[in-house]
Amino acid sequence: MKSLFAVFLLVLCSSVYSAPLQYNLTAREIAKDTWVVEGKTEDFSPANGGNIVNTAFVVTGDGVVLIDTGPSLRYGTELRQLIGSVTDKPILYVLNTHHHPDHFLGNQAFQDSPIYALPETGKLIAQQGNAFSENMYRLVGDWMRSTEVHLPGQPLSVSQLKLGQHRFRFISMTGHAGADLVVLDETTGVLFTADMVFYQRALTTPHTPDLKQWIADLKRLETLDFKLLVPGHGPVSEGRVAIVQTHAYLSWLDKRLSQAAEQGLSMNEVIELPLDKHFDQLAVARKEYVRSVAHLYERYENAMF
Repeated sequence: MKSLFAVFLLVLCSSVYSAPLQYNLTAREIAKDTWVVEGKTEDFSPANGGNIVNTAFVVTGDGVVLIDTGPSLRYGTELRQLIGSVTDKPILYVLNTHHHPDHFLGNQAFQDSPIYALPETGKLIAQQGNAFSENMYRLVGDWMRSTEVHLPGQPLSVSQLKLGQHRFRFISMTGHAGADLVVLDETTGVLFTADMVFYQRALTTPHTPDLKQWIADLKRLETLDFKLLVPGHGPVSEGRVAIVQTHAYLSWLDKRLSQAAEQGLSMNEVIELPLDKHFDQLAVARKEYVRSVAHLYERYENAMF
């Protein structure tokens, strides 16, 4: 009897672990023709398969504009199927907003469509893409199976695009990753900020050229005429509330690191400081704060000399 039970458990476990991994992506229409696939406000893990990013697509009368492709081939494949369930229009523009892995490693699923990125973003993906991919394999495991870096083939050199009934404005920034594409659909008033804006989730800082530059870019975003904002991570919001939150966090972090350096605190001492009460409830707040100190504090120390 015990041997039969052991065999039963072995078969059961084998069936569970051999079951295909599924993101089960869903899209929500937030404005006319405009769909958002919202990721979790978490860090990369085998539990979420890297699905922590917001991707989006706009179905124009002429064809689809896709904004970012997700963290893996599997994600990109499911995203393509999801788009196909909404429309039979061709995917005419695929946009990689910047070079972080959760925004471009789904490119393989869209190889038959032109994939655009800012010229500097294309260079950064070519330089760092393989390292990002290898790290994602370590972080989320089998979700990445068969994923390879597929470079954006088209440098985005225009600032405007008219497609069907929609007028898109492309805005080049640098504050988050050194090359950051923001997309404004002037027809619907939806602003796609990618990782220039995080909302209800602590932001990431590994490739920011400077927090003050990021803040300056956010001030530019605040002047735009839009109704809804789709951040790179976190829920869709109305108006400028998400920009205000990101701006406030960056200003606080910049002040925290500057004052700590002036006081001669060590990196470990800065890491142990409590978070501001306005930000300690953000998703993954403590973890991202520690990372930001590790990424940035040496710059502030060096500025003292």
